[in-house]
Amino acid sequence: MVNPIVKTIELPDGRTITLETGKLAKQADGSVMLRMGNTMLLATVCAAKDAVPGTDFMPLQVEYKEKYSAFGRFPGGFTKREGRASDYEILTCRLVDRALRPLFPDDFHAEVYVNIILFSADGVDMPDALAGLAASAALSVSDIPWGGPISEVRVARVDGQFLINPTFEQLEKADMDIMVAATYDNIMMVEGEMDEVSEADLIAAMKAAHEAIKPQCKAQMEMAAEAGKTEKRVYCHEENDEELREAVRKACYDKAYAIAASGNKNKHERQDAFDAIREEFKAQYTEEELETKAPLIDRYYHDVEKDAMRRCILDEGKRLDGRATTEIRPIWCEAGPLPVPHGSSIFTRGETQSLSTVTLGTKSDEKIVDDVLNQGRQRFLLHYNFPPFSTGEAKAQRGVGRREIGHGHLAWRALKGMLPDDYPYCVRVVSDILESNGSSSMATVCAGTLALMDAGVPIKKPVSGIAMGLIKNPGEDKYAILSDILGDEDHLGDMDFKVTGTKDGITATQMDIKVDGLSFDILEKALAQAKAGREHILGKILECLPEPRPTLKDNAPRIENMTIPKEFIGAIIGPGGKIIQGLQEETGATINIDEVDGVGKIEIAATNRQSIEAAISKIKSIVAIPEVGEVYDGTVRSVMPYGVFVEFLPGRDGLLHISEIGWKHFVSIEETGLQEGDTIKVKLLDIDPKTGKFRLSHKVLEEKPEGYEERAPRPRGPRHDAPRSRRQ
Repeated sequence: MVNPIVKTIELPDGRTITLETGKLAKQADGSVMLRMGNTMLLATVCAAKDAVPGTDFMPLQVEYKEKYSAFGRFPGGFTKREGRASDYEILTCRLVDRALRPLFPDDFHAEVYVNIILFSADGVDMPDALAGLAASAALSVSDIPWGGPISEVRVARVDGQFLINPTFEQLEKADMDIMVAATYDNIMMVEGEMDEVSEADLIAAMKAAHEAIKPQCKAQMEMAAEAGKTEKRVYCHEENDEELREAVRKACYDKAYAIAASGNKNKHERQDAFDAIREEFKAQYTEEELETKAPLIDRYYHDVEKDAMRRCILDEGKRLDGRATTEIRPIWCEAGPLPVPHGSSIFTRGETQSLSTVTLGTKSDEKIVDDVLNQGRQRFLLHYNFPPFSTGEAKAQRGVGRREIGHGHLAWRALKGMLPDDYPYCVRVVSDILESNGSSSMATVCAGTLALMDAGVPIKKPVSGIAMGLIKNPGEDKYAILSDILGDEDHLGDMDFKVTGTKDGITATQMDIKVDGLSFDILEKALAQAKAGREHILGKILECLPEPRPTLKDNAPRIENMTIPKEFIGAIIGPGGKIIQGLQEETGATINIDEVDGVGKIEIAATNRQSIEAAISKIKSIVAIPEVGEVYDGTVRSVMPYGVFVEFLPGRDGLLHISEIGWKHFVSIEETGLQEGDTIKVKLLDIDPKTGKFRLSHKVLEEKPEGYEERAPRPRGPRHDAPRSRRQ
């Protein structure tokens, strides 16, 4: 008989979340089934008993997977089963990972695998907002050493009110969408997008999130106590030599501090100087001794270097490259450095550089999104690439990693709200990082803004971004907020806080906090300092290119839109797409057609005006209603003994009888000289009201010869209803 432990959490709006353990996946170190409405997530966690020898980091792997069956759907593709993780699943993994990772003990190095699987979804509640809570609950009911619990909630602002874990429908109306992770006491992680909100509004949203998280953490504590998992496993993943640790510190600290205070702006020279101190210390040992001591020396020296850098900033206000805490590195920009892309730019800030390009496309270039709960199309794409040479590494570049997807998504969020709502183009921004030493994602935002303006995209407002850092030692009141952090300051600091925005407000943010007890007062000061920094960067961008270029590049596609009655959509497409494909081949334009709001929406794109005008003319002729008495330019489509059939409008053929070809009397159709493919002007004489057939004439468009006498009509055959004797 299964007796699961169940805890219920009530959200501010009355909805409930239940956590259940002890029923499913009992061989995992910890497992919890989370349910909210009809949305259900199973989170499991397993940790190796021992660390792999030589491991000196936290080997945590978080996986989030959505089953198509959860929403009653078949997977796409030939295999009809779930495949590699989608971007959405990877981004959800990162949200969970960044909240869990800082809470593992520094000396715990066993491999830990967290798996979160969406098994049921009602399409109402958003599962990504629940994944962090499910993972934390699974860790809480395990014996894995960890400093949680945490929880994550999504905060949306709708009509001025903060909503916790909004539904899909509610989120569509929000002007703020952020995900917040926190322990019972402290904020751990923030990420989201906003519609140019103020710093005060962001802080208020974070406070609302933390109040909602506290009862969720308390429920996990109670569940862990009932499951008997308050005591965690004993482990020993590090062997230390305290005498050696002290020797490293005594011999190296002052030297490392001197380099930290030297203000050398060259990253590689500075690192070589730090490395020389460590190698000098190692030189006193034999090769045999270093076999055991070298890994310990490396670890202890890393701590010395970290402490020296931090103390130099806190005590003297000196950063590694000699800047003041609020100072931004030198910036230079260039708009349009590449001749062929539709838009391009270079943005360089210190030792970080992005070369970004913009490509303008048509509706057929849209990205098709087919996730479990999210289907649709994206007209704005942003891709971020981080090749190894950008940091001087000699290694091959492999496929796109999770970091690249996450950094690109942040920049995408920062810029997407600035595209005009009715912009007809599909837009792709690609940021290639050529150098990196501190916040290449923020360089992507700045370079992306410049490239969009260079392409002539009429963005609402330019956007800039900045990465902030924090140095604060435990138990000390003294702290330092750093603007435009270096890579080393990110690695050795206590906070990585990225903020993007226009002159009027924040558009996106991402924050990771690695220290306990960070107050909202410090966060407010960090946001205010970030605002000053991004305004400075925005000024540099506008010095380079003050506004979007007034015209597109010569090789960029031009797009015209037109609407037609929906009943003509089929006529334009034709059987099997024959008509529309023919139009594209004949005019050289790209034509897309959809039914929207009961009318046909047509998008016509080409790199030259002539192709667009030719396509528009032909489409208008297709949707034109034939009118008796109108004159048309027609094409002979078939030749019969009694006349020719002429296509006078696309898809519409009429009979040009032999007697209507000219005033001359033709005995045979061959005498007319008309052949298939010939063009001829015709006038629409009549439309049969019963059959809809068209009767055409060419001779009425010619002047009637003098002395012309009408010939008597040819005798018709006997009437079919006449008596048999008369027909004989």
